[in-house]
Amino acid sequence: MPDPIAASTLQLPPGPWATVLDALCARFPQIGREQWLDRFTRGRVQGEDGTPLAADTPYRVGLCVRYFREVADEAVIPFQETLLHVDAHLVVVDKPHFLPVTPAGGFVQETLLNRLVRKLGNHDLVPLHRIDRHTAGLVMFSAHPGSRSAYQALFRERRIDKYYEAWAPSLPDTVFPSVRRSRIEAGDPFFRMREVDGDANSETRVDVVERAGRHWRYALQPVTGRKHQLRVHMSALGAPILHDPFYPDLAEHTGDDHAHPLQLLAKGLFFIDPVSGQAREFVSELELLRPV
Repeated sequence: MPDPIAASTLQLPPGPWATVLDALCARFPQIGREQWLDRFTRGRVQGEDGTPLAADTPYRVGLCVRYFREVADEAVIPFQETLLHVDAHLVVVDKPHFLPVTPAGGFVQETLLNRLVRKLGNHDLVPLHRIDRHTAGLVMFSAHPGSRSAYQALFRERRIDKYYEAWAPSLPDTVFPSVRRSRIEAGDPFFRMREVDGDANSETRVDVVERAGRHWRYALQPVTGRKHQLRVHMSALGAPILHDPFYPDLAEHTGDDHAHPLQLLAKGLFFIDPVSGQAREFVSELELLRPV
């Protein structure tokens, strides 16, 4: 039976190694040789066709190796996704806060992708876009390789409208609707982004849909899709999204605070389906908590 967890792939680069095991140990020094040997023994290192490789498989430049990420004592994320749409080409799901879309860092089993593979039994699922682990709401997956490029083009060519909502401090001196354009680049540490001088590579349209004293509920429409774009732009406007652990300042890491999720929700996706030609409209069933 195929492994329900999506495999990572590595095309072996030029190097002096005698075996695939030696190459993997050099490429991933944080994983001990004994751990790699154990993975080989359990068939967790494979060729491109899924055939398990032996630990003494000779090294060959360009060989495609499939391997499966593993995390010891991975924490369970106590929130569930909701399937909103499933057909032969497209899967749309409401992602809860704190659940990553794909394996990263300390998350392998507890990811939206691998939960859906197990639930639907479809190993061809590929996310068409990403939202942050801390963000809740809509995520679209390609369900069929044959139509995947058509759906990917929606995002690449900006033929899909994305609508978010967020609770953040009020901005009574700002005229709405407004547009934030800036240049966003990687910051320090590596997982945070920052605005820098230079030509704009990001754009967000901002409006207000509800005023509730010190906090307002904002409608956010990203024209571009830079990492953490909405969080960076709202912080730069002087209204960082409520419970943001990264912006404007990096909070001390004490684990996820499930009682205070980031108040950012991917609420709507609107586009013309490239396969059927029909207008598509998906709206999240989730709602953000109104601040008290």
